[in-house]
Amino acid sequence: MLPALSGLLRPVPAAAQAPATDSPLPSWNDGAAKQAILDFVRATTDQSSQNYVRPEERIATFDQDGTLWVEHPMYSQVVYCLERVPAVVAKRPELRNAEPFKTVLSGNRAAMAKLSMKDLEKILAATLTGMSVDEFNAEAVKWLETARHPRWQRPYTDLVYQPMLEVLRHLRDNGYKTYIVTGGGQDFVRIYSERVYGIPPEQVVGTAGATKYGYAKDGKPFLTKEPKLLLNDNDAGKPEGIHLMIGRRPLAAFGNSNGDREMLEWTDAGAGARLKMLVMHDDATREYAYGPAAGLPDTKVGALTAALYGEAKKDGWPVISMKNDWKRIFAFE
Repeated sequence: MLPALSGLLRPVPAAAQAPATDSPLPSWNDGAAKQAILDFVRATTDQSSQNYVRPEERIATFDQDGTLWVEHPMYSQVVYCLERVPAVVAKRPELRNAEPFKTVLSGNRAAMAKLSMKDLEKILAATLTGMSVDEFNAEAVKWLETARHPRWQRPYTDLVYQPMLEVLRHLRDNGYKTYIVTGGGQDFVRIYSERVYGIPPEQVVGTAGATKYGYAKDGKPFLTKEPKLLLNDNDAGKPEGIHLMIGRRPLAAFGNSNGDREMLEWTDAGAGARLKMLVMHDDATREYAYGPAAGLPDTKVGALTAALYGEAKKDGWPVISMKNDWKRIFAFE
């Protein structure tokens, strides 16, 4: 957590702490997925094991959206950007009648659902750049305090998966460094990563833009967020970002969608014991059901295709079924 913001973002102790129990994964049902995690950790940390790994090499990476917290019906950072449009237009009135800003201001959800990727890129550029890093952080914290998910009417930071928090904790208890490797904005995720996941901001790798160094009127230096992309941390950008920011190949990697495929493949290609896992959203009652793998409904947000599902099955990557493997999904249940 950034020190200047640590007192602003409300704590979520129920989500951040696993319940007291002898089992390291109390929110998991017994089964192949749970056992794969326990066996992997035991094999790589037991000095008598042929797969023992020195503590300094114990790296585990996690996608965020759809792997650690809810990503439907829309990525939380995209929601943030859409809700920031009115404030941006107030400062830049020339955007009021320009698309896609005009559509967003109309409030027409059906029209907004048809926005193209280029439209979203324009919105993200307008709402995530042109301010100092400190100003961005403060605005994002305010939004996280007040924004509510449309289904549960709870803060987005409450909608983290308790079983995955337990995996993070179990790995760290056994000497692993845990990293978030996300297609989401690096600066956005760093604001809450330590409070919500126990992952400090320096262990967050995400899509990153340039910053520019400058001086305020009082002579104090500051960084301005610039509309220049430095790292697109999706697809092949994930292993590239891991190499750039972490410098070690992960021993374990967790994802849920096609955007995580290359990270899992990169992890799998290393020598020795490796753990590669996919979270499958197959529980419409407690969360959402989407694929289109395994006959689940298709989606534009976090798609797990039949091709990736087949690759996982062929290569022996355990697939986590929310419906069958998790006793509960959220800490507040």
